[in-house]
Amino acid sequence: MAVTPQDPHDLKPPTDPRRRVLITGATGGIGSLLFERLDADYDLVLHGRHTHSEEMAKRLRRAELDDYPAIEALMDGVDTVVHLAGASSPEASWQDVLDANIIGMRNVLEAARAKGVRRFVYASSNHAFGMYDRLGEWPVYSTTPPRPDSFYGLSKVFGEAIGRYYHDEYGIDFIALRIGWSIADPDEGPDKDVLRAMWLSEDDTEQVVRCAIEAKVRFGLYYAVSDNPNRRWDITNTMLELGYRPKDRWTDHSDKVEDPDQPTPEDWPKGS
Repeated sequence: MAVTPQDPHDLKPPTDPRRRVLITGATGGIGSLLFERLDADYDLVLHGRHTHSEEMAKRLRRAELDDYPAIEALMDGVDTVVHLAGASSPEASWQDVLDANIIGMRNVLEAARAKGVRRFVYASSNHAFGMYDRLGEWPVYSTTPPRPDSFYGLSKVFGEAIGRYYHDEYGIDFIALRIGWSIADPDEGPDKDVLRAMWLSEDDTEQVVRCAIEAKVRFGLYYAVSDNPNRRWDITNTMLELGYRPKDRWTDHSDKVEDPDQPTPEDWPKGS
């Protein structure tokens, strides 16, 4: 006879007072940053493939996202999953996103449910709405209908949708962060105004993920960008519901000059 998993919100707290947090894709840029900055405050379980860090290599656990038993083995005692792993390029092929971002996303969510994980923080992307950016149709709100610009963006729409289902059907907390351009220096990479407008600083990356782990809200879809003066994506609910207070703006870390003709938060409708 099948056994119904216990509601994760009814589980007793672990002996270790630090919350156990699994970071998938911990060897990527954001994952490495979170390992460095969150390790003192949480009992981190690190998943990934390759790393140049000796400390991370000692702790790294490897599992392919399409290998369900291996993914389920990562979940023992985990309170919160921060799911960063997967195909991460807008140029990714359909097969890449199918294996990693669709089958893999379902596997990580299902394993979390089966092992009684309480909360799931999902790294979504602005590319789930990237066609608005491509066509310059701004501003974009948290409630704007999805409009992906690639198979990668499409897979992120799927991730948000299956997260909604697992929250409604099984009660797991699901927080999706539509992460912008997370990079230390906004002058690195392509010289594009739209990238600087969606810049997410390292400090703000850390802060918004901490907020997603700790916030009392149990479901939500949130843009994660810094306080950029030419920002086109509304972070009102990120601030009100998660308690996020961005500290940085790209103009304070760059020699570039912003384009004054682009829409800014001051130009948006009242209440945005």
